[in-house]
Amino acid sequence: MAELAGLEDPRMREVNEKHGDDHGVNLGRLRALAKRLKTQQELARRLWATGDTAARLLATLICRPKAFERVELDAMVREARAPKAHDWLVNYVVKKSPHAEELRLAWLADPDPVVASAGWALTAERVTKKPEGLDLAGLLDVIEAEMKDAPDRLQWAMNTCLARIGIEHAEHRARAIDIGERLEVLRDYPTSPGCTSPFAPIWITEMVRRQHDE
Repeated sequence: MAELAGLEDPRMREVNEKHGDDHGVNLGRLRALAKRLKTQQELARRLWATGDTAARLLATLICRPKAFERVELDAMVREARAPKAHDWLVNYVVKKSPHAEELRLAWLADPDPVVASAGWALTAERVTKKPEGLDLAGLLDVIEAEMKDAPDRLQWAMNTCLARIGIEHAEHRARAIDIGERLEVLRDYPTSPGCTSPFAPIWITEMVRRQHDE
């Protein structure tokens, strides 16, 4: 914890706090620290238990994802209120867990929008990597009905799922683009030069174009 405190940069904290992340640690230096520590499951659990966001980020990098019980991961997702900690937990830990599918189904229906967003993030992953058994048309029905008024983080995860369906599944592409056009979610999202807009119709069209170019 002392070492993490030594990596704290007040200017970085100021920038991060605008996005809801209460830490000021340079992520490159955090990754270098994780590389030095290597995998240490018990240390990861203790770091997570501190409640400190930088410590929790480090925990996601040094843990053994398959070593967590389902109930532990469920509790961790509910505790991870800082967006970056939530994001890293879902992407680096939950996605590699044997409990991922069980948690995906449970979280999709959760009344807490941040927990539900984890369910949608896992669903977007399955849309891309293992779509067999998913009801893609049914997912589009839910997105069409609920995405427009969903809270920010849930809306972002649903939009990602919408884009993934449009990018990966040609038979649903026209409908995915149409839903994006009508709902206009993230249409005006500020996008840096060289980056693809998260507005689903632009995102889908650009990624499909790249696939064709390859």
